[in-house]
Amino acid sequence: MEKIAFETPDPVIVLVRPQMGENIGAAARAMLNFGLQNMRLVAPRDGWPNPAAVAMASGAGRVLDTALVADDLAGAVGDCDYVLATTARLRGLTKPVLSPERAMEAARAMQGEGKRVAILFGPERAGLENEDVALANAIVTMPVNPSFASLNLAQSVLLMAYEWRRQSGNIAPEVLEMAKTERAQMHEVEKLAEHYEARLDEAGFFFPPEKAPGMKVTLRNMWSRMALTRADVQILHGMLRQLLRAKK
Repeated sequence: MEKIAFETPDPVIVLVRPQMGENIGAAARAMLNFGLQNMRLVAPRDGWPNPAAVAMASGAGRVLDTALVADDLAGAVGDCDYVLATTARLRGLTKPVLSPERAMEAARAMQGEGKRVAILFGPERAGLENEDVALANAIVTMPVNPSFASLNLAQSVLLMAYEWRRQSGNIAPEVLEMAKTERAQMHEVEKLAEHYEARLDEAGFFFPPEKAPGMKVTLRNMWSRMALTRADVQILHGMLRQLLRAKK
C-alpha cells in the first residue's frame, strides 16, 4: 500500500476486518470529532466503498474518502514505525500493556520524532486475533468495567481519539463562558460594595457597632470572591435601587 501525500502525521486508525459499514462510518465520525483523519481498512467484510458507512459518517465523509484499503494487516501497517493494538482480553503474549493515556503519550513523543503510529481495532464480533496482536509493539487496554468490558468499534475509536486530543496541550481545563459580557473591573466591584455598605448602614445592618468593622470586611471579601461580570454588577445595583424605591 502506498503512502499518500494527504496523510497527516497524526496516528493512523486501522480497522481490521470491520464487518458493518455503519460501524466504519461511526468510527470515522468519532475520529473527526477529535481531529484524526487517517483511516485504513483491512479486508472490510462488505467491500469498499460502502454506502452505509457514508450515511453513518454524518459529515465525516472526508475521512472515508481518503481511507486506504489493504488486503492484510501487514500491508496496512508496513510503513508505520510503532503499532498499538487495542484489546480487552489477556493474550498470553509478552508485550507492554498501556493505558490509553500512556499510549497516547508515547504516540505524541514518536510523532515529535517524525514517526508514524498506528492504532489497531479489531472486528466487531470478537476483536483482534492473536496473530494481529503479534504484529503490534504494545497493547492498549481501556479501564472498563471488568464484568462488562465490551465496547463497540466506534466507542473504542472515540476513546483513543479523545485521549489523543486531550493531550494536545490546547485544551483549557476550565473556561468561563462570558455570554456577551466581561469580568467586572476592581473599581466596579468596589463601587458595588460601597453602594451596599451604605444602604445596609442606613438600615442598621451593622450591629452592634463594635462588630461593624469586621462585618464590613467580611462583606467586602464576599464581593471579591464572587467573580462578578459587569452585567452582574449592573443587576445587583438595580436590585438594590428597586428595593429602596419599593420601600419608599
